[in-house]
Parts: sequence; C-alpha cells; structure tokens
Amino acid sequence: MKIDVHVHITPPDIIKDWEKYAANEPYFKMLSESPVNKFATAEQAVEALEADGFDMGVAFGFGFQDMGLCRYVNDYVIEKVREFPDRLVGFAVVVPQHREMERELIRCYENGLRGVGEIFPEGQEFALASAEEMSPFASLCIELDIPVLLHLNEPVGHYYAGKTKTTLWEAEQFARNFPELDIIYAHWGGGLFFYELMREVSRTLKNVYYDTAASIFLYGHKVYNVVKTLGFTDKILFGSDYPLLPLNRYFRDLGRSELTEDEKAAILGGNALRLLRIETPC
Repeated sequence: MKIDVHVHITPPDIIKDWEKYAANEPYFKMLSESPVNKFATAEQAVEALEADGFDMGVAFGFGFQDMGLCRYVNDYVIEKVREFPDRLVGFAVVVPQHREMERELIRCYENGLRGVGEIFPEGQEFALASAEEMSPFASLCIELDIPVLLHLNEPVGHYYAGKTKTTLWEAEQFARNFPELDIIYAHWGGGLFFYELMREVSRTLKNVYYDTAASIFLYGHKVYNVVKTLGFTDKILFGSDYPLLPLNRYFRDLGRSELTEDEKAAILGGNALRLLRIETPC
C-alpha cells in the first residue's frame, strides 16, 4: 500500500472566506497569504490520492489557536473519514495546553480519528520542550496509543512563510520527556535525523519518525541516500504536504535515489502501515 501521511483538507466555507477566519489567527493568516498557499477539500484530496496511485492519506484540518475552530475542522475530518473510510485516515488538531484539550481529543478518538496533527509549536504558542505544559497532552496520546505529527523546520537557509524558530533541541527534549510517545516530525524533522548518528540522541529518538513533506523545495534526491547510509529508512514516512505540492512531484527524487525497491516501498507506505496499525486486506 502507498500512504501519504501529510494531507491538509479544509472545509469549503473556510476556503471561501479564509480572510474572515484569518483575522484572529496570525499563523493561519501568514500561511494563507503566501503566494504558494493552496486549499483543498477532502474530495479533491481523495481525487489526488487516486490519480497518483496512493491507497490512503492521513488527513487533518488546520491547527488553529482557537479551540473552537479546531473542533470545527475536526468535525469536517470526522465526517469525511466516514465518507471515505478506505481512503482517509483522520488526525485531530488541538491546542495542547488548552483546558478543553482532553475532552476534544477523546471526542475525536471516539469518533474514529487516529492521531494528532499537524500541530504547530510556534503557531499555536505551546512550549514543546516543557514537560509540565506538555504532559497532559502527551500522556493522553500515550494512553490512547496514537501518534502526534508536529511541524518542524530546518534552522538554517532562506526564510519562507511557516519557517519558525522552534529548535531541534526543543524537538529532542519533547521526545526525551515522553519516550513512550510515537512522534512524527514533519519536513524531515528539520534535519534532526542527522543527529541520530549520536548514540545518545538515537536512543532518545527511538519512537520518532520523519515525513518528507515539502522535501523537493529544500533537498535533492540525495537526502534519501543519506537516510539509507544512516540506516534510518524504516523511520521515514512519505508526506506530500498536499495541496501545497502534488504527490507525483516526489517521484523523480525517489527514482533518482539509491534506495532499493523494498526501501522505497517502506517509505511510500510500509512504515506508515506499521506505525498506524493499518490492516491490509488479504
């Protein structure tokens, strides 16, 4: 199976009137005003998955600062996962430090959502490295046995909308504080995987995965060769960041890489099947 673990879907009314929703959501406003930004409905995402030969996509709404808006987009994801159960796996978005986080996350889980993400440490203003602040959220995710997908970006290079100041140290500390939590760091974890060459860091990040979202904007095909050399192909998940990028834009780099067919298959879906505990049809 091929699985895209990073698919953004947005309710049609938010797409139509995004400026209204952006008025009190500075991070959403910044990303939405970017000239490369795109919105997509669930129907458009399913069509894109099918067109590029993917069996399933992990879909989620935007991680707003307003918990009410998080609930609203979660309702949309719940509805669309029920409509497309063979195509979409739903993740919930919450504000981790919010007093209503537990109630909302349990509600989403009971309604079939199977993870959290994509959430934004800087955009939603939560202290990723704080064990005290993140403990109620992380502990509940561990109890529910669901992964968390977090935005992370490289600390060097050019600026772009969405490039935040969240540090690799904060990301490592979050994993260190909650070693039983399955974590997916988006966008190659901002290069955090390079530091798994350090045995200490590798032990800390034993339950951390990295997705490939927006890879072609930043890395060439050699990034796949690097993870092959490091022996970490079992920790890489294909993520397109759709609709920012179409899924097929990634095929050229994968094809030019030195990955074996088995390693490509693991990245394109096998690793996600294992992490998300998706049962394949006989």
